[in-house]
Amino acid sequence: MIDNVKKYPKLRFLNFEKDWEEGSLGDFTSWKSGGTPSKEVEDYWNGNIPWISASSMIGTKFSDSEKKVTELGSKKGTRIAKKGSILLLVRGSMLFNKIPVGIAAKDVTFNQDVKAIIPNDEIDKEFLLQWFLKSEKSLLGIVAGTGIGAGKLDTKELHSLNFKFPSLPEQQKIASFLSSVDERIELLERKKEKLEAYKKGVMQQIFSQKIHFKHDDGSEFPDWEEKRLGNICDIVKGQQLNKSELEMEGTYPAINGGIEPSGYSGDWNTEANTITISEGGNSCGFVNFIKTKFWSGGHCYTLQKISKIAHVPFLFQLLKFNEKKIMKLRVGSGLPNIQKGDIQKLLLMVPCLPEQKKIAVFLNTIDENLETLDSQIQGFRTWKKGLLQQMFV
Repeated sequence: MIDNVKKYPKLRFLNFEKDWEEGSLGDFTSWKSGGTPSKEVEDYWNGNIPWISASSMIGTKFSDSEKKVTELGSKKGTRIAKKGSILLLVRGSMLFNKIPVGIAAKDVTFNQDVKAIIPNDEIDKEFLLQWFLKSEKSLLGIVAGTGIGAGKLDTKELHSLNFKFPSLPEQQKIASFLSSVDERIELLERKKEKLEAYKKGVMQQIFSQKIHFKHDDGSEFPDWEEKRLGNICDIVKGQQLNKSELEMEGTYPAINGGIEPSGYSGDWNTEANTITISEGGNSCGFVNFIKTKFWSGGHCYTLQKISKIAHVPFLFQLLKFNEKKIMKLRVGSGLPNIQKGDIQKLLLMVPCLPEQKKIAVFLNTIDENLETLDSQIQGFRTWKKGLLQQMFV
């Protein structure tokens, strides 16, 4: 009988030829449960030891958290995960969409929704982390509901997962290479975060008029004037498409109240380079600028017939800055929405057209740099995803 089970990966480093070994994940790891110290005891909290929960599991290196415990708190109801431990979220609503997992970059504590996983001497900790990242799709397939809106990964089922691995030197080679890709992605993400923070700060300065632009000859622009949005443009509600008319892929995005398109259509009803404001749903008030022709749905407002006193790219930046203010206009508790009349009454401070154009050029340049960084991040993520599939069995 011929054994057709693949015992080595498609993509492999030179000088490694042995078949990979396999067994159950639990045979090569030990697992620890976390917990929550009593919140009624002040001496347990506001220390300097990170307390890892779902909200702090961002990226793959965990060294900080919003909530921290004291040395005393770390011994009362929670547990220390030593540097190098793998931390895996095993309960929470987040599990329906992704599997948060990473490595403790320093000694941390963790709550009851997280497991600390310590590999034995046969397994490199960074290799194990990459194995979990590679296995996300299969892990999502075993997430069970808890009945209270949260997902759950059963520890016994995780222990029994088939785990294939090469020699320790090959593990370390794989882990080192993939970790370098992760570091590149994280570097780009940090650059993007810093640029986003810079833009947020500079917008605050510009729109509060603490930073002033000037004419090319150095002379001052006139004072800004207060305008109602309804006096600058028409606010037009879109036309609803049935779900049966939407496709997963298509020529024109259907914008219908969410942050992302609700689907795609073969038809369009709105020109490219249009400002939109979400009319209903959890993200109502979200401001966007659609650069392609699109279908404006029933929960989408578009800004039409914009007055000559307004420069469209500037108006988008101004509305984006006022997005939280717009979101406060929402009414209704079940499915919140924003009334057209309330948006029309929105008061905005508007500079003269030449200053608008200068501001728009400045802010759009930052946006272009952000888009470049985002494209690079997505490119590296796609490459990493392909590597994970080819470098593991």
